[in-house]
Amino acid sequence: MKIGYNWIDIIQDYLLPPTCILCGNTGFASRDLCYACYIHLFRNNPCCYRCGESFEIATEMPCGRCQNRTPAYDRTYAPFTHQGAMRHLITSLKFHAQYKNARLLGQLLAEHVKTTAEMPDRIMPVPLHKARYRQRGFNQSLEIARTVARELQLPLDLESCRRHRNTPHQTDLPAKQRRKNLKNAFSLVKPIQAGHIAIIDDVMTTGSTVNELATLLKKAGVGRVDVWACARA
Repeated sequence: MKIGYNWIDIIQDYLLPPTCILCGNTGFASRDLCYACYIHLFRNNPCCYRCGESFEIATEMPCGRCQNRTPAYDRTYAPFTHQGAMRHLITSLKFHAQYKNARLLGQLLAEHVKTTAEMPDRIMPVPLHKARYRQRGFNQSLEIARTVARELQLPLDLESCRRHRNTPHQTDLPAKQRRKNLKNAFSLVKPIQAGHIAIIDDVMTTGSTVNELATLLKKAGVGRVDVWACARA
């Protein structure tokens, strides 16, 4: 199967050579991103292993916020910070339907977790409410997750959970208000037979959304829930 994907990539690169989304130069490693732009992305390192919040100095201890209020999820893998070019890639996908960005973001996320994370039984993009889906026309987390699933050969779970409450936009809201808005926003559609699930999201801000979803998954019997996000705000 992997050989097949390699041949597809080779043919695609020959017919449609990768071109950097950010500057227009030739891409590298079959990505629409050049090496110069890649090395200038802001890395989220060091950071809290639990919630992914940036640290000034590396430490094995979780941040003070996680010590005071332990999240329902177990670990967070967010390779970049939500600024500069990474912010542009995510915003252009989310609000301007630049679907090509989803493939690149998925490739970058898959590259990171492949060497740093324990592989889960399946991955699950954060569900989007049907009203928001009709408005936007797509779920950016799902589009990113499709590439991650393909790159890592992992099952993609799109049916077990749904978002039954259309919560308001969380932008600029404090963490307490975000938690209140998201309370019981997700529901289980069918039983989950998995011991380890990774939630896929585009950007993680306070972690309220993924925490609410992780809480539901833990109640459903999932032993471990990780968060894989492209960027940490």
